[in-house]
Formats: sequence, C-alpha cells, structure tokens
Amino acid sequence: MARALNPAQVSLLRGVDLVASPWKNGGGVTREIAVAPEGAALDTFVWRVSVADVAQPGPFSRFAGIDRALVLLAGAGMLLDDAEGHTHALTQPLDIARFTGEASIDARLVDGATRDFNLMVRRGAATGDIEVWRGATEHTLTADVALLFCAAGQAEITLEGHAPFHLADNDTLRIDAPHALACIVKCAGAVLATGVRYA
Repeated sequence: MARALNPAQVSLLRGVDLVASPWKNGGGVTREIAVAPEGAALDTFVWRVSVADVAQPGPFSRFAGIDRALVLLAGAGMLLDDAEGHTHALTQPLDIARFTGEASIDARLVDGATRDFNLMVRRGAATGDIEVWRGATEHTLTADVALLFCAAGQAEITLEGHAPFHLADNDTLRIDAPHALACIVKCAGAVLATGVRYA
C-alpha cells in the first residue's frame, strides 16, 4: 500500500511567484526559491537555492564557509575564473560548476546575459548535490530535503501516495524528509534534482 506523506512535507513553489532582489555585491539579481532556516539572511542560512540573472561580467559575491554549485539555465554561458588560474566553463545548457564560497571568482559572459540555478550549503552543517534528470525516469528520494526544479519545458512528477504534480519552467517541488520515497518523473526538458543532507 502506498505511504502518504503529511501534506505539509510537500510544497509546490511556482517560478512566477519568485521575488527579485539584488546580489550581495550588487552585481546582479537573484530570486530565492527556498532557504533554511525559513527567512534566514545571507549570513545565517544552512542552505539556499535560487535563480540568478547575470547581465554583466564581474566578480561573484563571496560567502565564507559555503560550498556552491551553479548550473547554466539560459544564455550562451559564462566562464568563471578563480584566483588560482582555474576556469569553470559553463557553455552548454545545464553545465554545472562547483566551487567554494571563499573563492575569488570573476565571471566572463560568453555572449550576453545568462540565467543560472544556484545551490549554496553551509560547510559542516549540511551537504548538497545536484543531478540532471531528463525524459521518463524513476528515482528514490533519500535526502533530508529534495528540491525538484523544472529547468526546461514542463514536468510531471508523481510521488508515492500523491496525485501527479505538474511543473512549468522555474517551478520547484520541495519534499521534506522523503525517507526513501519513490518518485516518477516525466519531462519534455530537464529537471534539476537537488538533495540536501544535514550533518
């Protein structure tokens, strides 16, 4: 028999409801999807997921003690140069770059503005990972928090014990404490599956 979750453990966050705010360093605009603890500021969160619009080249904000992952959603891409001489190239849709928040990162745009998905996790308090899901797939959710972000096209997500959820571009399905929950995904484009585990 299917095991239903408490409804409070599943929430559908619509992309059209996300509110734009300036970057920490003022060099771009970010739209916060979810943060923990709820309402946490940029210097107190345990984890945060957001979508950012990068309209011009320049330095990234620094976040001490934070591990970051950034995924290219739209645009021709960008090159992230760090102080050690390494370059993270995001030139294809859904390319992923991982780096520390302390790193001195300078962004070069390939050809105009980009839109990016961002995961930030406080080191020692939690860990996070991102996978790209395409087509029709089945998964088992085991993280403390799972966030399924519709990165392109539309997606239908069916959780064990629930009717299907229908996601459009930039919508996110958040599942708290899924505990080996079965998940079936059907998408015309791609879903970014973020898993957060508390230390």
